[in-house]
Amino acid sequence: MLRWALVVIFLWFGCMKFTSYEAMGIAPLMKNSPIMSWIPAVFGVQGGSYFIGTVELATAAALIIGAFNKTASALGAAMSCLTYAVTLTFFLSTPGVAEPTAGGFPAISAGTGQFLLKDLVLLAASACLLLASIRTADA
Repeated sequence: MLRWALVVIFLWFGCMKFTSYEAMGIAPLMKNSPIMSWIPAVFGVQGGSYFIGTVELATAAALIIGAFNKTASALGAAMSCLTYAVTLTFFLSTPGVAEPTAGGFPAISAGTGQFLLKDLVLLAASACLLLASIRTADA
């Protein structure tokens, strides 16, 4: 179930990256990130969104193939872990995560803060799938 839930997320979000709406939505996340700021600098905002979308679709493909292949399963799960580990760093670099009207951090905004915090459970799901994939490969 974890695998297929992640596949849906990566397929859906990956496809959305090919729209200008999504590119504009992720632009502030990319531009404020010390890890990701090079992407729009090199490819532009829309090109950066295409790049991220391609990585997300590749992750979905590895997860799908991973249902039948142990190596692909581990690769897809590792790619998923890396994705969510990186997006969680946006929590520290993106303006608007803390909610000043509620006293600031640890109060998080209903938009950006809560959107990013849910990636914690997606990272945990990805790590569970990675561990299961490695255990299956060893068996």
